[in-house]
Amino acid sequence: MSVAGQQITVLGAGVAGLCVARALALKGAEVTLLEQADAIREVGAGLQISPNGAAVLRALGLGAALEAASMRAQAVELRDGYGGDLVLRLDLARLRPGQGYHFTHRADLIELLAQGARDAGVQIHLLQKIENVDLSGPVPRLTTALGVEHRPGLLIGADGLHSKTRHALNGMVAPFFTRQVAWRAIIPADGDAAPVAEVHMGAGRHLVSYPLRGGTLRNVVAVEERPRWVEESWSLRDDPMELRLAFEGFSPRVRGWLERVQDVYLWGLFRHPVAKHWARRLPEGAAAILGDAAHPTLPFLAQGASMGLEDAWVLADRLSRLPLDQALADYQSSRAPRATRIVAAANGNARAYHLSGASRVLAHSALRLGGALAPGLALKRFDWLYDFDVTQS
Repeated sequence: MSVAGQQITVLGAGVAGLCVARALALKGAEVTLLEQADAIREVGAGLQISPNGAAVLRALGLGAALEAASMRAQAVELRDGYGGDLVLRLDLARLRPGQGYHFTHRADLIELLAQGARDAGVQIHLLQKIENVDLSGPVPRLTTALGVEHRPGLLIGADGLHSKTRHALNGMVAPFFTRQVAWRAIIPADGDAAPVAEVHMGAGRHLVSYPLRGGTLRNVVAVEERPRWVEESWSLRDDPMELRLAFEGFSPRVRGWLERVQDVYLWGLFRHPVAKHWARRLPEGAAAILGDAAHPTLPFLAQGASMGLEDAWVLADRLSRLPLDQALADYQSSRAPRATRIVAAANGNARAYHLSGASRVLAHSALRLGGALAPGLALKRFDWLYDFDVTQS
């Protein structure tokens, strides 16, 4: 079907929602985006956009904006958490010179996507908290917290981890607590940090850090295994001392970063199954989900944002080229296998970072030997992820 002139409603002004809104508007759709907050903003956090996600932003005319709002990563370094010794360096600048791996502040990415959506003609409405999504009628029916009803012909749920649209499509599915928690914080930096992502690995815990905004800030994400349940929420604050105590045995470099933490957020890490149903055709309309609403993933491959960008491109592309029924079916069939593989790979990284005892010594020795003998081999293992350009598929 052609989306030119079609009225489409998107729920959620996150990465996936803003991206799909721009993509559809550029194809001529009349897009309305509903956001529950009183402003389009993001809490302080960094994220990574790998080449597969950057390809989407370039194809949507936002490549220059991404370059301006990010730092290009030179390398990823895996380090022993306790001594700080280098275990393996993945030299992105040398081994993948034509690809862009970007560090950016989440707020900066949201801002460039929001401006891109507005420039394409998307109408953004704030303070639209959706209490219920009903897909039992001829068209989707949305009810806001104030009791206002919306009946869009085509609904796209980019409403995140606790998606009402996913619930309407799939019913309630309980997530599984991984017995891991994550802290996130941003600290001031001295401005001369190399654009390198450092992964400091220890028994039952690890910490990832990289610079932001020209090296003036540093992003910190720290993960610890623990039995106590913690809420799955991005807005739960914690005491910085708890973070420092969890990593008190780590290297002076890591401890120095943590001494600078003033504000820290804590969230529980849960495994969610990839959604069984990504879309539904209704008698007079349809609904679909994307991003975290379709496939929440653990943060250990830094693919959350890039997966949402890929979804947005594919959904907009299929809706603009194919009859509606075929577009929805093809969207899920082309995205679900890749999303499932990425989610599984992220789960595997969590285990590898937290080894202890003899298995840790052996694994680190193997990584050092492999890095010395075949420095490009570790990166090549993920060619299926980073070399994939959804805009060419």
